[in-house]
Amino acid sequence: MILVNGVPQTQIDLSDRGLQYGDGLFETIEVLNGQLVFLEQHLQRLSLGCQRLLLPPLAYEIFKKEALSIVKNISKGVLKIIITRGSGGRGYRQPPIVNATRIISLHPSPEYPDHFQQQGIQVRFCQQRLSHNPILAGIKHLNRLEQVLARAEWNDDVINEGIMLDYEGHVIEGTMSNIFFVRNHKLYTPTLTQAGIMGIMRDFLLKRAQKLGITIEEGFFNPQDLLEADALFMSNSIIGIWPVKSLEKRTFSQNTITQQLQRQLKQHKRHFYENFP
Repeated sequence: MILVNGVPQTQIDLSDRGLQYGDGLFETIEVLNGQLVFLEQHLQRLSLGCQRLLLPPLAYEIFKKEALSIVKNISKGVLKIIITRGSGGRGYRQPPIVNATRIISLHPSPEYPDHFQQQGIQVRFCQQRLSHNPILAGIKHLNRLEQVLARAEWNDDVINEGIMLDYEGHVIEGTMSNIFFVRNHKLYTPTLTQAGIMGIMRDFLLKRAQKLGITIEEGFFNPQDLLEADALFMSNSIIGIWPVKSLEKRTFSQNTITQQLQRQLKQHKRHFYENFP
């Protein structure tokens, strides 16, 4: 099902600035038993994105009402929210009055093997780099050509994710995920002030790690830091946590910090099953 500005339909105006310029934002939210996991956090990030892109303030209640109406009878799926600046003629200049377009669509959950979470995945470094832009860093804007080009670097099913660097050679994130690594019982993750997406799952895991008393360090890391780590894992709000079993020629074993955080996430999601009407 798709709602465009609250109306069931599958078309938008061809002059919409989301199509013309990628002038907008999106969120993908996990659906579990008629509920939306981390809904408030996703809407907060969407609101931050609206502020950064000078879009009208987010209409929280409208989005929540429409989103929940679509998923109320769905046991498992993915909800995608898109907001654009709407139509405004040709040219980059914003229209004097912005009538934003909101699109809410429901999709099947991607089918990933269970062993991705249990045994881990194989990843590689990407050649495509991420550019710096502190205004756009963190938010999920519609311009994702760097990730599209990075993901086009491999087609075999042996590789499950790619790690992207910036033009200074710092590790930033995966093509669709954030990255963490463990070394000497400490948890590390890249700083995302210049590039990358501030993942909802990333934020959840950092807060849970802090509660568990795990030492955390955000910083600038290079590929060698990953290759010398005790463990790596990738995360996003749909896949949860995927441990990394191999990167290039380096293999990694199971790690207690990764397993602790997987248990924390499983515990959090139990709430969505227990409270299903």
